[in-house]
Amino acid sequence: MGGEPVLSRGKDYAATRAAFRWDIPERYNIGVDTCDKWAAREPDRVALIEVEEDGYGAVRETTFGALREASNRFANVLAAMGVGGDGRETGDRVAILLPQRRETAIAHIAAFKAGCVSLPLFTLFGPEALLHRLRDSGARVLVTDPASYEVIAAIRSELPDLETVFVTDGGGTQPEGAADFDAALTEASPKFTPVDTSAETPGVLIYTSGTTGNPKGALHAHRVLLGHLPGVEMSHDFLPQAGDRIWTPADWAWIGGLLDVLLPALHHGVPVVACRFRKFSAQAAADLIRRLGVRNAFLPPTALKMMKADPESLSWSLNMRSVASGGEPLGAQLLDWGRKALGVTINEFYGQTECNMVVSSAASLDAPEPGAMGWPVPGHEVAIVDSQTGQILPDGEEGAIAVRAPDPVMFLGYFNQPEATEAKFVTGLDGRWLLTGDRGVSGADGRLRFIGRDDDIISTGGYRVGPAEIEDCLISHPAVQMAGVVGQPDPLRGEIVAAFVTLCPGHADTEALRDDLAAHVRARLAKYEYPRAIYVIDDMPVTTTGKIIRNALRARLPKEPAQ
Repeated sequence: MGGEPVLSRGKDYAATRAAFRWDIPERYNIGVDTCDKWAAREPDRVALIEVEEDGYGAVRETTFGALREASNRFANVLAAMGVGGDGRETGDRVAILLPQRRETAIAHIAAFKAGCVSLPLFTLFGPEALLHRLRDSGARVLVTDPASYEVIAAIRSELPDLETVFVTDGGGTQPEGAADFDAALTEASPKFTPVDTSAETPGVLIYTSGTTGNPKGALHAHRVLLGHLPGVEMSHDFLPQAGDRIWTPADWAWIGGLLDVLLPALHHGVPVVACRFRKFSAQAAADLIRRLGVRNAFLPPTALKMMKADPESLSWSLNMRSVASGGEPLGAQLLDWGRKALGVTINEFYGQTECNMVVSSAASLDAPEPGAMGWPVPGHEVAIVDSQTGQILPDGEEGAIAVRAPDPVMFLGYFNQPEATEAKFVTGLDGRWLLTGDRGVSGADGRLRFIGRDDDIISTGGYRVGPAEIEDCLISHPAVQMAGVVGQPDPLRGEIVAAFVTLCPGHADTEALRDDLAAHVRARLAKYEYPRAIYVIDDMPVTTTGKIIRNALRARLPKEPAQ
């Protein structure tokens, strides 16, 4: 794989799809592909452009040559500790709890080259969210920064598999119990022979929320990056092109940041701007795009809505080449605003952690149709099927959005959960299909429309949130007897997390208590998971087997959106 486009642009979508063929090599390593390949050809080529202080601070560039040397050093550190893999079985897990920055890319690439499985973790996760993911994955190594290390130190005693925690930015002084990441790299050799992995060797473990039980780890093979390329190229109107430079406000801990932006861009030799705002600002985002010459961006719908709401947005004149968005349908007004403020038609795409980037629009092929997600990306077979029989349904008939297996972008399975993996598929006369859990319809022109989720996942601000983890957290509060969580429609975030609770005897419904419950969740889980609306009820609607009837809770939501 030389970094050249995998899609050949035809006169229209049908011609583009017909011309595509997969080319998945037997031996393949993401780290070699995204780093060493370019370092061998053009070591001075810019890979990362890191900007500090929410986009207004100092800028630091990292070349592919420097990225190879640093990742080789950390791969040697891992190997010296006996952490790695043989390229055949699932390697040791290396967790990465860092924001968008140079060290994040170094740690991922080093893990890939060492035969390990990289485990991206979000810096806004609270202790309980981190504890589950680190314990369930059996991660042996963690790379983090001083701010997040404080959270890890508090739960370290409950993680027997976690042997070493590397902390960046030490400057020679490290917290107790932590190893100095920078010092370790300085002492290690810059030469490393990558493990000979196959395309099917496990390489990435990303946890995804569900409606029952704790979040499950979606285990992906190294081929997952190659599987993403057609969708990334299509959603960015045939990336790469001369002058391309890409950025996203989405954290690299999520599949949307890691495999929709960072790794595909490095594969193509496209410079990646690294900057995640502590608090997203429309004006700061526009200034960053203008200041650093960003030509391509993945902007989640919430970010787009916040930018559209800025009264100065139509005077930005950003003149970008491509903007992609995914997570919820884009309306005609948002598309029209994008043309005026960003200079492009925003391309919508669709996927999920288990099987991402499988549907996309491409304005350079045809104008998007408001309400339609787009077409199945070349190389992927996406259809509307009967979730019980796997039979493909006629155009216009609502059913389950499904992806035909096998597929290069499809996960290997849920980590150590074969039964949950099998439940994700249905096999019928039309083949074996991965059920996304979403419902939609297909049109006569082949485009797919999203109808809604057939599970209880909440889509809030571009994040997919499962209610079970939040309910469990609420129940741990001494005042809460039972808790049920649903999504409440919201004009900005799509949905907000809404919690219905019944109280234990001796506790009364007060504003102070509701604030305390929200803070309780915010401190323990991710900051975007806390309930922005809390309703105290006398009795919780449940089935005869004790399961919460969430549809009954949704019926109790106020008719007007929360303010």
